[in-house]
Amino acid sequence: MEQENAAVNSIGKSIIIGSDHAAFGLKEKVKDFLSSKGYVVEDAGADSEASVSYVDYGKKVAGAVSLGQFPRGILLCGTGLGMSMVANRFPKVRAALCADVFSARMSRVHNDANILVMGGRVIGDVLAFELVQTWLETEFEGGRHLDRINGIDL
Repeated sequence: MEQENAAVNSIGKSIIIGSDHAAFGLKEKVKDFLSSKGYVVEDAGADSEASVSYVDYGKKVAGAVSLGQFPRGILLCGTGLGMSMVANRFPKVRAALCADVFSARMSRVHNDANILVMGGRVIGDVLAFELVQTWLETEFEGGRHLDRINGIDL
């Protein structure tokens, strides 16, 4: 029974993260922040600031969340727009592009967002840490919002 509980806790404290080259630096800082909070972080890439397509990394993260391999993910690109578009094409993915704490909180409370998207060229690391912490600590409210979520998830 202890092993089962440890496995559940490990899954609950695991997260997958990915970025393109434009947000590589911020991704690295967010990974360190998550690790300091006790999260096991799976890095889906990119591995440097060398130019890459955001699509490839968005698909890796959104695919893993869609399949239930990770309960939540974080995606970063220059603006966050491209990653949002890629991620929201996957079943059961509700990716929210956030650049303020209120939106990060509400994306969880009302929308049960399971991927947080941020723009590496739009926000700084201090705000990114606040967004991540708020997003991870906020629970889905359920109730009337569950019907809406069920309407999104085809």
